[in-house]
Amino acid sequence: MNVLVVNAGSSTLKYQVIDTKSHKVSAKGSCERVCFTGGTFTHAANGSKKVTENIEFPDHKVAIEVVLKDLEANGVKIEGIGHRIVQGGWYFGDSSLVDEDVLAKIREVAPLAPLHNNPEANVIEYCLEQYPDLPNVTVYDTAFHFNMPEVAKTYALPKDVCDKLHIRKYGAHGTSHRYVSGRCAELMGKPIEELKIVSCHMGNGSSIAAIDGGKCVDTSMGFTPLAGLPMGTRSGDLDAGILQYLMNKYQLNIDDMLNILNKKSGVLALSDGVSSDFRDLENAHKEGNERAGLAVDMFNYGVKKLIGAYAAAMGGVDAIIFTAGVGENSASQRLDIASGLEFMGVKMDAEANNVRGKEAVISAADSKVKVLLIPTNEELMIAMDTAAIVKG
Repeated sequence: MNVLVVNAGSSTLKYQVIDTKSHKVSAKGSCERVCFTGGTFTHAANGSKKVTENIEFPDHKVAIEVVLKDLEANGVKIEGIGHRIVQGGWYFGDSSLVDEDVLAKIREVAPLAPLHNNPEANVIEYCLEQYPDLPNVTVYDTAFHFNMPEVAKTYALPKDVCDKLHIRKYGAHGTSHRYVSGRCAELMGKPIEELKIVSCHMGNGSSIAAIDGGKCVDTSMGFTPLAGLPMGTRSGDLDAGILQYLMNKYQLNIDDMLNILNKKSGVLALSDGVSSDFRDLENAHKEGNERAGLAVDMFNYGVKKLIGAYAAAMGGVDAIIFTAGVGENSASQRLDIASGLEFMGVKMDAEANNVRGKEAVISAADSKVKVLLIPTNEELMIAMDTAAIVKG
């Protein structure tokens, strides 16, 4: 089945057309600066060279219209559309075939992810109106974490407030964690039901997940993607009393404070403004910038602590996975994170670890815990879910 996979962000729309039988990508591209001036449309289809055009995208509906017309002009047939939805809220523990009720619920939970859910809902609305014969399927980043145990997903706040306002740990990157854990089981030649896995999705946004028997039992992101590790520009976990202290000290309102926590913190702040990109930080540290080194060290330390914590929560660990931008490309960070975990049975192979962007076992042959590099493929996961749901 040929599935168009759509990922709409606050100012972008990325897409791929994937054959779910062969896993081949027949078309891909992106619309940039949606809702702003100076938009660009980058696209390629059927093996042609990548082309970039200047096109204005006043909204996401215009962006998806341009994409669908380009696919049609290039003879790319699609049989269904799969949509990445960041937040499924308290409704969706699995992917779903879209109807008016599903669309309404995606909008209802949008306050939990307003920059992503609303644009994607607009895209779905356009597809339903203009292409009513094409099935649309929604795949939620939060669905993989939906059934976490109460002990992991509950906050120590008044129960009536949490129940009324649906306050709980929702997590993120669930589609990525689900994909790489499934591949891990395949690569190890074991049923996923028999494995305890720690999945490390490490990039500008990062989350760690404890996966026991194929099910998520804990994850580092929380009610919002602001929780957990210090990320590119996000603070990660901190003492909430700091917010009151800063707001009183500098007469900040809550929007000012959240802007700082989301856009001006993380490794960008730790490095004293050097960069939010880990590649830049590693290079700066080699040149003697100690703050850049501290930023990387604190991130690695945070990942190491979570691996240990999740191994304890699951009563052991069979495999550790590194994935996403940093996880797939930084051999030095992978090695630093794994160093010191020998007490758990982790033993790295430095030569095997010297690899980027391709599947590999990077632990030593006699390591009791397998350590793997597995490039994530959320788009394929979305395409496969779409095909499975459409075919019933």
